[in-house]
Amino acid sequence: MTPDLTKQVLTNTAETVLARRYYLKDSNGDCVETWETLARRVADSVAEVDRETEKHGQLREDFFNMIYHMDFLPNSPCLMNAGTEIGQLSACFVLPVEDSMDGIFTAIRNGALVHKTGGGTGYSFSRLRSKNASVRSTQGVASGPLSFAAVFDAATETIKQGGKRRGANMGVLRIDHPDIIDFISAKENQDKFNNFNFSVGITDVFMQAVEDDEDFDLIEPSDGRVIKSLSARSVFEKIIDLAWHNGEPGVLFIDTANKDNTTPQLGDFEATNPCGEQWLLPYESCNLGSVNLANFVKDDAVDYDRLKNVVTTATVFLDNVIDCNRFPIPEIEEMTLKTRKIGMGIMGLHDLLIQLAIPYGSEEGRELAGKVMQFIRDAAEECSILLAEEKGFFPAYDPAFNSYLPRRNAALTSIQPTGTVSMIADCASGCEPYFSIVMVKHVMDGDRLIMVNKHFEQIARREDFYSDELMSKVADSGTVMGHEEIPEKWQEVFCTAQDISPEDHIRMQGLLQKNGVDSSISKTINLPGTATRDEVKLSYITGYRLGCKGLTVYRDGSRDSQVLNTKESAEQDGTAIVSEHGPVKQILPDTLDAKRYRVKDQDQKSVYIIVCFDENEKPMEVFAKFPFDNRVDLKDKSTMWTTTCRLVSLALRFNVPADEIIKQLDRSSGHMLDLPAQLSKLFKSFMAGTQNGFSSTCPECSGTLRFEEGCETCHDCGYSKCS
Repeated sequence: MTPDLTKQVLTNTAETVLARRYYLKDSNGDCVETWETLARRVADSVAEVDRETEKHGQLREDFFNMIYHMDFLPNSPCLMNAGTEIGQLSACFVLPVEDSMDGIFTAIRNGALVHKTGGGTGYSFSRLRSKNASVRSTQGVASGPLSFAAVFDAATETIKQGGKRRGANMGVLRIDHPDIIDFISAKENQDKFNNFNFSVGITDVFMQAVEDDEDFDLIEPSDGRVIKSLSARSVFEKIIDLAWHNGEPGVLFIDTANKDNTTPQLGDFEATNPCGEQWLLPYESCNLGSVNLANFVKDDAVDYDRLKNVVTTATVFLDNVIDCNRFPIPEIEEMTLKTRKIGMGIMGLHDLLIQLAIPYGSEEGRELAGKVMQFIRDAAEECSILLAEEKGFFPAYDPAFNSYLPRRNAALTSIQPTGTVSMIADCASGCEPYFSIVMVKHVMDGDRLIMVNKHFEQIARREDFYSDELMSKVADSGTVMGHEEIPEKWQEVFCTAQDISPEDHIRMQGLLQKNGVDSSISKTINLPGTATRDEVKLSYITGYRLGCKGLTVYRDGSRDSQVLNTKESAEQDGTAIVSEHGPVKQILPDTLDAKRYRVKDQDQKSVYIIVCFDENEKPMEVFAKFPFDNRVDLKDKSTMWTTTCRLVSLALRFNVPADEIIKQLDRSSGHMLDLPAQLSKLFKSFMAGTQNGFSSTCPECSGTLRFEEGCETCHDCGYSKCS
C-alpha cells in the first residue's frame, strides 16, 4: 500500500467515544491525541516487531493507512494500550478454575490482572464439585460453583479495566453438572452476577436426549459418579423459560465447538470469552480485529481485490500483536505463543448489503455474506501459510490432528462484538443488522434531535421521499416498515434487527459459521416482545442443527423493561387515572423495589438518586441522598434536592405522563449536573426512545442501553458491558 493522505472525517459520536475511551490524556485529563496520532501510535508499535527487516517501513504505512481510514480496526485494548506502558493488547482470555481453594483464588487473582489491563475473561465452573459434595480435606461439604461465582463477580466489581473498560466475564457450567438447575435460574431476578454473562455448556448427548424425550445423567465432577438423572426435555424447557424471561442463560454447544479444535492434544474447550465468539483453551488469549465491510463497495459490487489486500495486511498485524503483547501472567503468554490464535472478524455487514440494495434477511443477503466471510478466511489462511514459511508455524501444530498446510496461527477468524469500534467507524456492529434507522436523542429544553442513518438519508433524498415529518414518524414507530411514503424496496433493505424474523437471524449466523468462521460468532437473535417460549425453543434447536456453536436470544422488552401504563391499558387493568372528581393519587404498597444511581453534582460531589418502582417497574417515587447530609454547606442544597424529588414523586403518583415530567425538568435545569438535569436523564433512559417504554440505563451517561451482539451497549457514549 502507498500512503493515502486523504483526511478521515469523524462523526461527532466517534469523536465523543474516542475522547472518552481511547485518546491518551495528560495529568489534567485533557486529550493529547487525535485520530491520526492514535492510528500512528498503534501502527508504529505493532510494526516494531519487524523493525530489523526491510519491510518494516512499508508495514508501518500499511498498518497506519488501514487503521486511519477504518478499513480494519483492532480490538479496544490494542487501540488503548499499544505504544503505552500497559502494552496489553488482547481482548479475550479463558482462565481455568480448578477444584481447590488454591485453584479458585488463583483464578480470581489472574482474572483481576486481566481486567486491570483491559481484557475480558471466560471461566468454566464445571470442574468444581457440586453443592453439598464432601470435601475430605476439611471433613465438610462444598458450597458449589455458584457460591464461588459470586466471589468472582464481587472481585470484578472492584476493578475497572485499564480505567476505561468495565470488567466482563463469561460463566459456563456444563449441562451434566449436578448444580445445573440452580445455575440456569441464577440470573432470573437480575440482582446478582451483574458482571457475568451466563451460558450453559450443551452436549450432543443432552440434545439427543431432548429429541428422544429421555433422561440424562448428572455427573459429580470430583469423582465421576452419576448423582441422578433428569428429564432432558424438562431441563431444556427450564433453559427456554429463563431465556424467554430475560435472555439468560445463553447456550454454548460445547461438543460442536470441540469438533473444530485444532489442538486437541492440548485439551478441550471448556469456555469462551464474555460474548461467546472466541472458544479458547485454558490460559489462551486471542487478539481480535474487524474488517469494515462498509468500505469495500465499488461500482455496485464487492471490491474483492482491495478486500484481499486489507485482510492480508490485517493478518500480519494481528500476528504481530502476539509478539509485541505484554501478557498479564506467564501462563497466558506460554499458551498464547503455542497456538498463536487470531480473531479476524467483520463489521459493517449491513452497510455492505444496503449499498448493494440487498435485504439483510433475504437468501441473497445470506449467500453474499457467506461468500464474503469465506473469502476473508481464505485470504487470512493464505497469508498465515506464507507467514509460517517466513517465521515458523505455531508450535502446537501437529499434522496428526490437522490436514491443512502448516500455518502461523491455529485459528484465524471469529465474529466479535464491535460496539465501540463500529461507532468510531460509523457502521453497523459486527454481523448484526442496524438496530434502528432513525433515532430520537433528547437534548436540553425538551427538544428532540432526529438522527438519521447516513445511507437512508442519502437514498431518501436521492429518490425524493425525504422529509422531516417522515423521519419523525419513522423515529416514533421504530421501523421503516409500513410507511407508505417509503418505497417497498427500501423498506425491505432497511429492515432493522427487530423487523427481521428470528429464523432469518439464525440462518445468517448458521451460514456465516459454516462459511469462514473458525471459532464462533457473537450475535443476538432478536425476538419480538410477543414471542412465545416455543419460538425461543425453535431458535435454539434450529441454531444447533445449523452448526452454530452458541446462541443468545433476546425478547424485546424482557430485560429491565416494561411498558408504562397508557390510558387505554390502565382502563383495561383497572388502574385509576382520572375520576369524575379529578385526578386520583395512587396509594403505594408498604414495600417497593428500588434502584440506586450515583451521579455527580455541579461541584463534582457524589449524590445518590433512588428510584422506587411498582410491580410493573413503573417509577413511583424519587429520593436524593447526600453521603454527608449533616454538613452545613450541603444543607441548602440537600433541602432543594429533597423538595424537587418530592414534587416529581407526587407527579408520578398522579400519573403525569413521563414526557411532561421530562419537559418540566429540562426547563428547570440551569446546569447539566443539577438535579433536574440528572432526573431528566434518568427518565429519558426509562422512556427508551419511545413514548411509553422503559429500558436499561447506561451507568456512565444515563443513556439507553441496547441489547445487541450478546451485550448491552450505549450508543450515546460508547459504554459497553462487554467490549
